[in-house]
Amino acid sequence: MRLGALYTYWVPLGFVLAVTIIREAVEEIRCYVRDKDVNSQVYSRLTARGTIKVKSSSIQVGDLIIVEKNQRVPADMIFLRTSEKNGSCFLRTDQLDGETDWKLRLPVACTQRLPTAADLLQIRAHVYAEEPNIDIHNFVGTFNREDSDPPISESLSIENALWAGTIIASGTVVGVVIYTGRELRSVMNTSNPRSKIGLFDLEVNCLTKILFGALVVVSLVMVALQHFAGRWYLQIIRFLLLFSNIIPISLRVNLDMGKIVYSWVIRRDSKIPGTVVRSSTIPEQLGRISYLLTDKTGTLTQNEMVFKRLHLGTVAYGLDSMDEVQSHIFSVYTQQSQEPPAQKGPTVTTKVRRTMSSRVHEAVKAIALCHNVTPVYESDGVTDQAEAEKQYEDSCRVYQASSPDEDESTGEITFYMKGADVVMAGIVQYNDWLEEECGNMAREGLRVLVVAKKSLAEEQYQDFEARYVQAKLSVYDRSLKVATVIESLEMEMELLCLTGVEDQLQADVRPTLETLRNAGIKVWMLTGDKLETATCTAKNAHLVTRNQDIHIFQLVTNRGGAHLELNAFRRKHDCALVISGDSLEVCLKYYEYEFMELACQCPAVVCCRCAPTQKAQIVRLLQERTGKLTCAVGDGGNDVSMIQEADCGVGVEGKEGKQASLAADFSITQFKHLGRLLMVHGRNSYKRSAALSQFVIHRSLCISTMQAVFSSVFYFASVPLYQGFLIIGYSTIYTMFPVFSLVLDKDVKSEVAMLYPELYKDLLKGRPLSYKTFLIWVLISIYQGSTIMYGALLLFESEFVHIVAISFTSLILTELLMVALTIQTWHWLMTVAELLSLACYIASLVFLHEFIDVYFIATLSFLWKVSVITLVSCLPLYVLKYLRRRFSPPSYSKLTS
Repeated sequence: MRLGALYTYWVPLGFVLAVTIIREAVEEIRCYVRDKDVNSQVYSRLTARGTIKVKSSSIQVGDLIIVEKNQRVPADMIFLRTSEKNGSCFLRTDQLDGETDWKLRLPVACTQRLPTAADLLQIRAHVYAEEPNIDIHNFVGTFNREDSDPPISESLSIENALWAGTIIASGTVVGVVIYTGRELRSVMNTSNPRSKIGLFDLEVNCLTKILFGALVVVSLVMVALQHFAGRWYLQIIRFLLLFSNIIPISLRVNLDMGKIVYSWVIRRDSKIPGTVVRSSTIPEQLGRISYLLTDKTGTLTQNEMVFKRLHLGTVAYGLDSMDEVQSHIFSVYTQQSQEPPAQKGPTVTTKVRRTMSSRVHEAVKAIALCHNVTPVYESDGVTDQAEAEKQYEDSCRVYQASSPDEDESTGEITFYMKGADVVMAGIVQYNDWLEEECGNMAREGLRVLVVAKKSLAEEQYQDFEARYVQAKLSVYDRSLKVATVIESLEMEMELLCLTGVEDQLQADVRPTLETLRNAGIKVWMLTGDKLETATCTAKNAHLVTRNQDIHIFQLVTNRGGAHLELNAFRRKHDCALVISGDSLEVCLKYYEYEFMELACQCPAVVCCRCAPTQKAQIVRLLQERTGKLTCAVGDGGNDVSMIQEADCGVGVEGKEGKQASLAADFSITQFKHLGRLLMVHGRNSYKRSAALSQFVIHRSLCISTMQAVFSSVFYFASVPLYQGFLIIGYSTIYTMFPVFSLVLDKDVKSEVAMLYPELYKDLLKGRPLSYKTFLIWVLISIYQGSTIMYGALLLFESEFVHIVAISFTSLILTELLMVALTIQTWHWLMTVAELLSLACYIASLVFLHEFIDVYFIATLSFLWKVSVITLVSCLPLYVLKYLRRRFSPPSYSKLTS
């Protein structure tokens, strides 16, 4: 029953499995080590026995944890105490929400008043916290101290919460843990990472299934031609083993080793320094991306704003006239210092026209006060608040700020407010220039901020404060009640000025986006930022070209509104879409198919106010609806879900840390590197793997065709043509290196691929590896296998050993020549591989006397017969290739000629 030596079957299979398992194991071990490092970080826990050290993985709900400055918060906590004298601390939240400005956090008032941190263990108190949810911007809870007289109850909001993943930027804080593990806000906003299998691998698997079907059919045909004589079912098994070469076992090894080479080439590319390949299983995906989904903050922009315009209605100041603003403010303060003290008693005030200086002063004062700004002193790049008491040198002072919508001023009570023009238009008093000037500044790609103020009487403020405190203590519908109270102030405000600022773009964002567009890739920008900000950035980055209209999808809350807006959008053509996350949610709920159909036709889509889970949902919908490959790129912890969900995730290492880059399949240091990663490395990886896989299939089908011809000629006998080492050697030392050298092949130089991104478009149709190309290679294999075998039989020298010698030598030479025919750009390693393989075969003939007659191969008869057979099997294909290049050249050949 056994056909040939047993090792000819299990050695190739064992080698394939070993290579695959080792490669997967290396990546898993790297991931495990990274996770262990994070989970093993040590923190201090406050206990009755003093402070003890604890690993972050051992922290539990109810623990009192001390977090030092520049340490990452290990769990979701309520802020109880800080070492800062001002009774507050700043957080860096970039890994959570993608924003780099520092956020102000306030401790619970009654615990901050305690003399020492150890006193926290002496009080009797409990915390009420809402159920775990994904909202990172809001929190509802209460802190109740029961051992005081009377009992103290304080409301807890987002200002008192320290979410896991944020970093303490000032002082040392103590917090009580309220959520851990899967209940963490950051964890609930990330999806479970999936093991990504490339589309290319799925296509190869499909072709392998077809080959398996062919194996079964050929075996059945052979037995049928014997008229199912005798123990025909055993004959079927013998033929299945005999033709098992139809299924190319070495294909998996070649492709896996090819992926390792592609990863190495990407890492070694000096044009994209710092690029890391974290998942070596899907480099071919980079060559077939149809949709790119990108974050805005830190990815397209630098997280830095440049002040461009101050507009007061009648006059505007730009960067070139800021000295005028300075002189106006200087004159106001000079006049104030020279004025005599005000006389007591009633004074007659007349309605005096305010001077330009006073208007500029009022506007600049509002801009300055409408912030929470803290001076921080840095020495050698390390922030140190204690430096404030030692020195006041401007060189080491920096300002850090969060950006709330109110602040108090001394003297009279003034309510300052800033916001987007669409919101502020209904809040400020009527004027005739706001809308027009906002439109003008928006067209220039500037983000517009409207600044207004309102003077309050003491009674008005006291009434507001009482209602505000009461609303903040509410457990149910707190945010709605607080918003209602605040809205009572936000009316009939005095318009002070408009400010225009511009997002600083990352280097070469515009040419990179243009390259991607020309390559046939549609770009969607998904951001947590406001609609106005997102629209301005889309224009500024040329995500939306100048000749394209922008349709801003109005806010909808119900099915009817969504239906009307979709109809309005349907009437527009070649129009970019801007939509908010809330409106998107409604559209997807009622009209998912219709909305996705319209959105996919847009040249560009901008989704603003997107939650992390919503970003992932959009990626998933694109994959399901279009069946095309998606690539997601981002730089913050809020982009992790999107990166993991996409077919190909790219993380940008930037100001927002490494969370996105560690979760991604590919990590880059700048957005502009994405162009080369896709146009050059993605394109090459896909084309090389396509050529390699089809050649390995051709190699297997050739020898299987020869076996089929041999069995047919000898009355359908299940006798092997080649045995033992010949079978193993054929796919390893004799042809492996030349075939594998195809992973170094390229059709055009990298500079040409970058200059003509249109070349990338050809790959989106999947032509390098298709049923058509597969069929062509099958026909080539059948032709060459038949030619070699019939040629050897025709020139038969009356001994079976001579058939083996002639056919096997012709087969090896044919494979080497076919590799040379397939190569488009020669590399010196390819030449070495060809010559080395030929030398190995000639040298090994001495040891193959069991299968090949050594004396026969030294004769002139052997040489001319092998030469004729090889020529007949290869020459027609060379002629066909020449004619095709002559009369129907591929697009890339026009650029290389």
